[in-house]
Amino acid sequence: MNSITRFAKKLSLFFGRTRFNSELDEEMAFHRAQAEKEFIGGGMTPGAAHYEAMRQFGNATRMKEKSHEMVGFKVETVIQDLRYALRQLRKNPGFAVTAIVILALGIGASVAIFAFVDAALIKPLPYPNPTRLVAVNESTALFARNNLSYQDYVDWKRLNNVFSSMEVFTGTGYALNTPTGTEPVPGERVSAGFFSTLAVRPILGRDFRAGEDGAGVAPVVMLSYGTWQKRYGGRTDVVGESVNLSGVAHTIVGVLPRDFQFALRDNAEFWEPLQPTRECEKRRSCHNLDGLGRLKDGVTVQSAMAQMKSIALQLEKQYPDSNRGASASVIPLSEAIVGDIRPIFLVLLGGAGLLLMIACVNVSSLLLVRAESRRREIAVRGALGASRRRLSRQFVTEAVALVAAGAALGLALAYGGMRVLGGLISKDMMISMPYLRGLELSAHTLLFAGCLAAFAAILFSITPILHFRLSNMRDGLTEGGRGSAGRLWRRMGANLVVIELATAVVLLTGAGLLGKSLYKLVHVETGFQTSHLATINVGLPDATFSKDEQVVGFARAVVERVSNLPGVESAAITSVLPVSCNCNTDWVRFVGRPYNGSHNEVNERDVSAGFFSSLHARLLRGRYFTDAEDGSKPMVVVINETFAKKYFPGEDPIGKRMGDTELTPKSIREIVGVVADFKDAGLDQEQWPAEYFHFNQNTDTYFSMIVRTRQDERMVLPELAATIHKVSLEAAVEEGSTMTQRIDDSQTAYIHRSAAYLVGGFAALALLLGVVGLYGVIAYSVSQRTREIGVRMALGAQRSSVYQLVLGEAGRLIGFGVVVGLASSVGAAMLMRKLLFGVQAWDAGTLIGVAVVLGISALLASFLPAHRAASVNPTEALRAE
Repeated sequence: MNSITRFAKKLSLFFGRTRFNSELDEEMAFHRAQAEKEFIGGGMTPGAAHYEAMRQFGNATRMKEKSHEMVGFKVETVIQDLRYALRQLRKNPGFAVTAIVILALGIGASVAIFAFVDAALIKPLPYPNPTRLVAVNESTALFARNNLSYQDYVDWKRLNNVFSSMEVFTGTGYALNTPTGTEPVPGERVSAGFFSTLAVRPILGRDFRAGEDGAGVAPVVMLSYGTWQKRYGGRTDVVGESVNLSGVAHTIVGVLPRDFQFALRDNAEFWEPLQPTRECEKRRSCHNLDGLGRLKDGVTVQSAMAQMKSIALQLEKQYPDSNRGASASVIPLSEAIVGDIRPIFLVLLGGAGLLLMIACVNVSSLLLVRAESRRREIAVRGALGASRRRLSRQFVTEAVALVAAGAALGLALAYGGMRVLGGLISKDMMISMPYLRGLELSAHTLLFAGCLAAFAAILFSITPILHFRLSNMRDGLTEGGRGSAGRLWRRMGANLVVIELATAVVLLTGAGLLGKSLYKLVHVETGFQTSHLATINVGLPDATFSKDEQVVGFARAVVERVSNLPGVESAAITSVLPVSCNCNTDWVRFVGRPYNGSHNEVNERDVSAGFFSSLHARLLRGRYFTDAEDGSKPMVVVINETFAKKYFPGEDPIGKRMGDTELTPKSIREIVGVVADFKDAGLDQEQWPAEYFHFNQNTDTYFSMIVRTRQDERMVLPELAATIHKVSLEAAVEEGSTMTQRIDDSQTAYIHRSAAYLVGGFAALALLLGVVGLYGVIAYSVSQRTREIGVRMALGAQRSSVYQLVLGEAGRLIGFGVVVGLASSVGAAMLMRKLLFGVQAWDAGTLIGVAVVLGISALLASFLPAHRAASVNPTEALRAE
């Protein structure tokens, strides 16, 4: 019977706390009554017996708590703790809102940046077994990764035994006839095994067959999924149709998958087999291809690199003229894709992490302040029987509630930040970063956010728990405990503020260095007037313009018509626009000079007669080209100042002759002019020697126009395409842009600008949080020392001494934080030196500026509590105590 009764009581525990409490009260009252009877039977008075029974029985509240814990009201107590935590947050809205917003900013920034890092650096490439894919290139003293020549590719593919397949690819462009006119479309030429190496299968039709990349084979082409949808309406019968690309008929044999991307050439609409029919592919010295390989099982990147270097050395001995100094480069394909933007992502992730650390430290400081204000509450609960375990569980619940709200708001901020940051990436930049297209909160990103939230919850739980373990909770019941507790908190708060200020210094220094780099980058001397300069790209179909005379005639007609447009000062043609790259290079040799076979590599540009005057470039010696010069006249060349200084030091280069490494007769040109240097390369690249061939003597069917205007250059852009089409409807014309816009949208400018703006934003928030944290510590210190300050002033202390006392304490914290931060900043700047331009990691001006800004801001924040302390009325201060 007793066992049945006990089981029934235990079962009843699951049906309500009220019933359990009533039964527990009855049980406790019964035991106290029995104890009283025993004491009365022993001769005690009823009053004494009741007191002794209560004393022996102990704290009834504590016994109830233990009973609840023993019977396992886990869910109910958690809900109770959660309700209490939410009441506490509602009771202190200022604390709750401040802590949640600070935490949300830290989590939101970190999660948003991590989403980009995950997509670019962590997420594997979208191909089967992507870790076996490598980029295979040539390597020289000037270029760590250089293009391959077709002849070298054939030998590398034949001689290696480390790749299961090795293929090549190169970009191209086509003139496509459409109902609205001729359009330029980007394309790609690839060797026949390219897609099988990537393990990509077409969703419609077939892949390229072996041998279709041979000379003389009927041209075939594959469509990208977007082109299939946009230009062919997604028709399944498109396979077998013919498409005219630059005047050549190609048969469509397949359609690539919708999710196919190849970041190195992601904008290609048409993919065709690379047939070695172009002039460049017939010369071993002409490099225009990139290599792609899939490693055999068991072969490492390092062993593949070793063998390819060995093959390159063998070819250098066999072909000493064309392959002199040429080695090999083999790196993972993922590294080739994200190599240029890896540094910025890592720097931004580090900056976001530092901001998150400051946010966590700031919230921890707020929790310590709040814990001090709750000291009496905690002490009373402990005196009434609440165990440390029970109180700790309450702190954990409160931390979880706080972090949950902060994390939810942080995810919303992260999502919005991802949309904003993604929208800032230009269309041209996105072509090389397709992995960032349609960025979402992925599983990896949500897991990362969860880890941050868990870390914050643990930190915010430990902070009050450790605080009360390090101090005696019973002190909260006495006034005498306030001094020791206040001193303990001031020490902890001071340490946290030093961490905040040091971290803020690191972020401010990083932002200052990046901002200074951006300023120097955008103000780099280009050597020509970038304003009032419009540009547009033009492509001509090879089949229609197969002769040089046809190209020259078209170019002359276009330049003349555009130059006569209203508001246009002049127009010219160039094969490569200024401020582009150190690319399209040439090896030169000089007539009459000894030659040891070395490669004198220079930038090579083909420009029309009005090119230099349209740029407003300065002529230093000789003359410019004349439009009358063409293929029937003696070959001429203009060089830049760097070329003259390097190869003709101390002598006049005018009249000297130069040609290719073999001095073939058709390559020899006479130097007729020297122009002052202007920026051919990217903004952050060094100035190279450059040679400028006359476009009339070295034609190309793909070129750019530059147009100098007297008015806003944007006004002439809409008319350029129409004017060009009046000369030939078969000309493919891309959308024009201003030179300023091209420079601003370049990858170099984007990387530096993004790094400077984002780290600058992190730094501004860090400065604000650091100053607020310092203000909190100093203000609390003043509140704890009100009696001391009152006594000092009652004994004759001047207000100035009170200011000195408070600001001196703040100054020590600021000084220590700045010194630690500056030391850490130099190390952090060394890690991001790849993003710096024209600035040293230890730039004294930046370091001093950061110290001054942070010092002044922090002292201003400290002035408010110092003023409050100096305004204390001694009588009121002593009476309040």
